[in-house]
Amino acid sequence: MDGLRAPTLEISRARFLQNLAAVQDRIAPAQLMLAMKDDAYGHGVEWATTAALDAARPVGFFGGYDVQTSLRIRERAQDARVFAWADSSDDEIAQALAASVELGVGTAEYLHHIIDASSRLGAAARIHLKIDTGLHRNGIRPEDWPDVVGRAMRAQRAGLIDVVGVWSHLAEASDAEDDESAREFRSAVDVLRAAGGDPESLHLTASAASWWRPELRGTVCRIGAFCYGIRSADGPEIPGASPIASLRARVVDEREDDVVIGLGAFHGLPSVLAGATVGTPGGVRDIVRIDETTAVVRGWTGARPGDTVTVFGPGEQGESDATALAERIGTVGEEIITRLTSAVRRVIVD
Repeated sequence: MDGLRAPTLEISRARFLQNLAAVQDRIAPAQLMLAMKDDAYGHGVEWATTAALDAARPVGFFGGYDVQTSLRIRERAQDARVFAWADSSDDEIAQALAASVELGVGTAEYLHHIIDASSRLGAAARIHLKIDTGLHRNGIRPEDWPDVVGRAMRAQRAGLIDVVGVWSHLAEASDAEDDESAREFRSAVDVLRAAGGDPESLHLTASAASWWRPELRGTVCRIGAFCYGIRSADGPEIPGASPIASLRARVVDEREDDVVIGLGAFHGLPSVLAGATVGTPGGVRDIVRIDETTAVVRGWTGARPGDTVTVFGPGEQGESDATALAERIGTVGEEIITRLTSAVRRVIVD
């Protein structure tokens, strides 16, 4: 399919900047860490970094998930803080230290690797220790925490590392469980401080908890989905924020009562989404079937090749956002966007 007829993900810079402002207002005085995993949730790391730096209140802290993503952020954000929380290879640790990328540490073994790299390279690593507060997604177990903190403080006194943060993930299964996790988190911070630590960055909450549970916020909030306007599955709209992306495809053929659009499973559209509604020049229509590179949609009077069909987009006919599609198949909105392949052109609009 030629470039002019390829499906597109139209991304609104203006809505992105509005979302950043809404999130910053909501979480103040906590600092925003803009999470950019999965290529900025499928929107593009380089574009999103540049836009965030150009915001009225420039983002000063980015979360890249892995070191390679964080290095891409660092190329655009020379003066910002950049955090990589996934365990990395020794080579990646060395790259992170050279680029002043801060590292999340959730195991004693990973701490050992970082200390060893710092010693060899003569560069002190800035690290955030992760306490497992119950989600069991990496993280140092509470019973092991004092011992790991002791090792970290000895390395800090030797000038090999600087423990600048404590962090964790919430399960967000219930308020009661999150409250218990918060107590575990605060206890871990107390242990670190008693051992001589003075962490500047305390971050427990991601998008939903940062927005709806202000009492759980620390000094930093790791927020990704809400900044891109991706609401939680089965969750309410995000006041002051809206989806920044619209997925569009062109009509490529007509078949009796149906039309064929140039968007299919090859592009990342889940084949199980048959039955979802899309916006067309003739009004709302259903998707009949999703094939490899095309999808069949109920036709309309006057349909012709080149017509634009909107699969999702704010203010459009059909599904309003990626989460509305995701709810049909029991997943989350970011999965719909992040699984879109490079065959879907990303187009930045004002």
